[in-house]
Amino acid sequence: MRDSGAVEALLADALQVYDDDPAVRAELEGYARRLREPLRVAVAGMVKAGKSTLLNAIIGEEIAPTGTGECTRIITWYRYAATPRITLHPVDGEPRLLPLTRVDGRLVFDLGGQRAEDVARLVVDWPAENLRAMTLIDTPGIASLSTDVSERSTRFLTPEDAPSEADAVIYLMRHLHASDLLFLEAFHDTSAARSGTINALAVLSRADEVGAGRLDSLIAASRIADRYRADPSLRSLVLDVLPMAGLLAQSARTLRQAEYQGFVALAALGRTDRERTLISADRFVAGSAALGLSTEDAARLLDRFGMFGLRLGAALVRGGTGSATALAHELARRSGLDQLMSLMTRQFHARATALRVRTALTGLEVILATHPRDAAARLHAGVERITATAHEMNELRLLSALRAGRVPLPAPAVADAERLVGGSGTAAADRLGLEPAADHGEVRAAALGQLHRWRVLAENPLTSRGAQEACQIVVRTCEELVVRVGPAPRAGEPEPAGEPEPGEVVTAGGARP
Repeated sequence: MRDSGAVEALLADALQVYDDDPAVRAELEGYARRLREPLRVAVAGMVKAGKSTLLNAIIGEEIAPTGTGECTRIITWYRYAATPRITLHPVDGEPRLLPLTRVDGRLVFDLGGQRAEDVARLVVDWPAENLRAMTLIDTPGIASLSTDVSERSTRFLTPEDAPSEADAVIYLMRHLHASDLLFLEAFHDTSAARSGTINALAVLSRADEVGAGRLDSLIAASRIADRYRADPSLRSLVLDVLPMAGLLAQSARTLRQAEYQGFVALAALGRTDRERTLISADRFVAGSAALGLSTEDAARLLDRFGMFGLRLGAALVRGGTGSATALAHELARRSGLDQLMSLMTRQFHARATALRVRTALTGLEVILATHPRDAAARLHAGVERITATAHEMNELRLLSALRAGRVPLPAPAVADAERLVGGSGTAAADRLGLEPAADHGEVRAAALGQLHRWRVLAENPLTSRGAQEACQIVVRTCEELVVRVGPAPRAGEPEPAGEPEPGEVVTAGGARP
């Protein structure tokens, strides 16, 4: 986004205006740092939604504590660093380092006797590739039986008088409840999102449980996700809804050779014996001897993959998946993890600068409203100028308005406008509804066709004023697409290379979506 430099200059000007107020200066310096930091993506949801499990899957290592221990009640930041380190930030006192301890491949957090309610946050620095592009924030459960735990997440993500600490959120749910909608509405309407943008993805995180662990569980969950995706109340709050088997995704990313051998043994059983072994969790553990596994190893395999993962892994090995690496990749893909990573790249990472700019501007607006100064008039003017001219922010606002049904356009035009302003991704092919492999000529022809169509609609005297404003934003998008694609090559010249990607997030196994 071209306006980030202007925002940095505006914040520097604000620091001079509020030079005599240390508290405000600290806030402004924080917003300036956020402009230069990776995007902050929070993982939120109700208790036992699978937040830490999903976070481990994205990172590719079991470093986030799962279960119901003390550490799951603490807001925990995961950042990229070359050297692993865990830092405890108490509510009162100086930060201190915690020991790095692994047990059975999992990172163990030892708070040293400190109570969870006395810890403001934990910061885990870790050399994981996916943390280069974003900082992940694990939050305690929303709507927890412990009001203190629930309020901690709510205050962090949806403060009343400041921007959210997160630029975007992945919201996990098992089913759509009223409390899920209440949180998403609050995140959408909080100070940092007052511009009316959508910056959340919804995930049915335990999708394998929908079909009781059967092989068709994710197909059933996909139908539910489709229904939620079309729900007007949710559609206006999230960019997409997708099903995911979080436990399988985590275990696939950390699959061990011994576990692969367990799948090989399971696949080698005759059909009748295999079906009997996989009829239930108890039967699987009881039949461990036939697999050459101890009861403890079978229970551990079940705990790591669940019945769905065991059935799917055995089916894949029987189908020819011939190595631990190949099985890990295929399980991760089928878990829904690759789709989530691709969505995060297209919807969050590609818009990272715009989301950070929005946070800084709305934070500055809050300061100007709560700490008025005579010398701040030029700051108000600067915020208004950047907000009015920042096309990516205008796209985000229009996308939200389109999703909420506030733009008076016919339904087919609404769907096209949503796609063009980035509702399905920000790459040219995504915006134009083309295949990713579309060549230069196809992209250019589609961009020119859309530009003509939306110019005609914008200039039509029968188009209402509200619709005209929306059309003008779409026209600007189409103009930028035409410029980005470039002119048609001359006869005999090779086609231009594809447009540069705005950035990449590494998916399971190191592949890129």
